[in-house]
Amino acid sequence: MPGAALAAYRTLSPLLPSLLRLLSPRIASLKKFGELRKGLFADIESRLRRCPKPACRLWVHASSVGEFEQARPVVAELKRRLPGLDVVVSFLSDSGYEARKDYAAAAAVFYLPLDTPANARKLVELVRPDIFMLMRYDFWPNHLEAIRRSGAKMVLAAAALPPGSAYFNPLLKGFYRSLFALFDAIFTVEGRDREAFRSEFGCSNVVQAGDPRFDQVDERRRLSDERAARLKPMFRGRRVLVAGSTWEADEAVLLPSWLPLRDRLSLVVVPHKVERPNIDRILQLLRSRGLEAVTISSIGDSFEPERQVLVVDQTGYLAELYTIASLAYVGGGFGVNVHNTIEPAVHGIPVLFGPNHRKSPEALGLIENGGATVVTGEAELRSALERFAGHPTIIREAGVRAGEYVRVRLGATRTVADAMARMCPGQEG
Repeated sequence: MPGAALAAYRTLSPLLPSLLRLLSPRIASLKKFGELRKGLFADIESRLRRCPKPACRLWVHASSVGEFEQARPVVAELKRRLPGLDVVVSFLSDSGYEARKDYAAAAAVFYLPLDTPANARKLVELVRPDIFMLMRYDFWPNHLEAIRRSGAKMVLAAAALPPGSAYFNPLLKGFYRSLFALFDAIFTVEGRDREAFRSEFGCSNVVQAGDPRFDQVDERRRLSDERAARLKPMFRGRRVLVAGSTWEADEAVLLPSWLPLRDRLSLVVVPHKVERPNIDRILQLLRSRGLEAVTISSIGDSFEPERQVLVVDQTGYLAELYTIASLAYVGGGFGVNVHNTIEPAVHGIPVLFGPNHRKSPEALGLIENGGATVVTGEAELRSALERFAGHPTIIREAGVRAGEYVRVRLGATRTVADAMARMCPGQEG
């Protein structure tokens, strides 16, 4: 039985468009949701009409950009193996869509429409997928059931069932049990997730594969060194702290903690937002503390890392800048949640971040294995920076642990791609 929650959802979901129209004038986020989806089906039809009939079409859905990053290495591997593969990508969030709307490997990138039975049927008729891959979560019942009825193979990848999450709520377990049963294959991040799918939801088609993002960051570590290459000579002989994806709350703690160590530790600040007003705010903050700064867009041969802070005011640098770092501070931990901690860890350097990290399994894992340090405020961060700056052995040991945490988790991409390649028409066996 599907459970009362799913039955109620099926009954009430056709009312969602009316509810959206009613609430949109009062709730800005709902108004934006509706506006972004105007003309959606015509746009998808126009894009796909221009594509030749594919040998196999893969539809990838991700809630936002973070989940999509887990899909990218799998898509790249499948494209390498299956030259006739056609890919389309859907996002729920506008931030995910805006970040990847020009994704070169996709024939079309679009917003997922409101989850009504009519929308789900229409979308499946337009896309006609052979395989559907959902990354991590974002379970919309009407869309999933329409895909199942279409005959497409369905894959749930990078799946996780965090303890205490809504999946285990007794009132919702039947709801999720029915949705999980739609998938032909489920690939989990951790072994405990695999066991939970089996014991709590009766899923037998579950494999622990790991997180493809580890393969993604390792690939970037090996291949993308061009931008950082010109900076390495400028920092030669210096220990470097790269502060990545910082917010104002991070910078308020970071700068006074680092300032007493500026003679021993150069600083590179890579803010989460690189729009001009935010860059100007950071430059003014540095000046107010008597610090001279240079932006990466204007850096020249006269840059002096022993007395100047490098502020990155362009996108696309962060992952490569970790190649010049001795240690990393990752922002977000004094806000909603810490950002990507495995990007610096893959380079074998210690990682530091603020107290809000519980939503990041990678951050928790790095703490457990000794590759990361959590700081709750200015005093703790200063103490940690002093410890690292004064003891090369401590930096080296923590860095080895951080790198090892990533290394032992490589290989998820191949596991998932092996199974999905066999799902394409003509590839069975």
